[in-house]
Amino acid sequence: MTVKSNLRITPQSPTLGARIDGVNLAEHISDETVAVIRQALLDHEVLFFENQELTPSQQRDFAARFGRLHVHPIRPSVPGLPEVLVLDNEPASETDSGNWRTDVTFIETPPMGSILYAKEIPPLGGDTIWSSMRAAYNGLSEPFRNFLATLEAEHDISRSFPPNHTSALKMGVERYTWARREHPPVAHPVVRTHPETGRDGLFVNSGFTTRILGLSPSESEKVLELLSEHIQRPEYIVRWNWKPNSLAFWDNRVTQHYTVNDYLPHRRVMHRATILGDRPVYKSRRARNLAAA
Repeated sequence: MTVKSNLRITPQSPTLGARIDGVNLAEHISDETVAVIRQALLDHEVLFFENQELTPSQQRDFAARFGRLHVHPIRPSVPGLPEVLVLDNEPASETDSGNWRTDVTFIETPPMGSILYAKEIPPLGGDTIWSSMRAAYNGLSEPFRNFLATLEAEHDISRSFPPNHTSALKMGVERYTWARREHPPVAHPVVRTHPETGRDGLFVNSGFTTRILGLSPSESEKVLELLSEHIQRPEYIVRWNWKPNSLAFWDNRVTQHYTVNDYLPHRRVMHRATILGDRPVYKSRRARNLAAA
């Protein structure tokens, strides 16, 4: 455990994840505390806070200290607060559980981070697992990293939100058609360089990545299957057991997450605020050399 300012930072695994104590996120925290939390996010990739009694407005205000907030084109939000999503996984709804994903990679500037707050949790189950894409990338062989270096992949909103998705059906055909039109597929590098740490990490996910450009359909499918399996190695992950009023803040640029689908028929209600990021790039010297060859 380390102590920075009034905060206590306790790592949760050797690879990623840390619990932070000694701060009340419902209050307007100082710029110094924001800087400590930001650095802890860069160091640990996902942060956990417990015993935080937050209103949706307070969650939004905390998230806004780290950047502009994203308004999701399809998911429902708290009334009057479009920046705070309501993820209500009741028994009759379609959930995102059982699916590895990185949030909102279907836009040109995917989020730098997401902040998830537990409003209602099941009596057992419903944990979230995060995997470090930095660790997963470093765990690949150098020849395979070289192969991935110059590749781009397509990310499409319709992969996770097809026309028959519960949220799409609730919003109506006209608005859903608008959302699809306003968010055409985008291309991102398969490997991205973190804009603040300079470290490289994988940037494909089963939630929105549809194909690797330049490969045949079968080649693309096999590479994405291999990477999806690879990121699930236990040494790359941390698992969080939710408690009421707990909160997780993760670096969306370098992690994937997975909700364990073991809690139905119980209900699980979470609020999420999503902080916009920048356009993914891969600045590795190796990539530039290969591209020029």
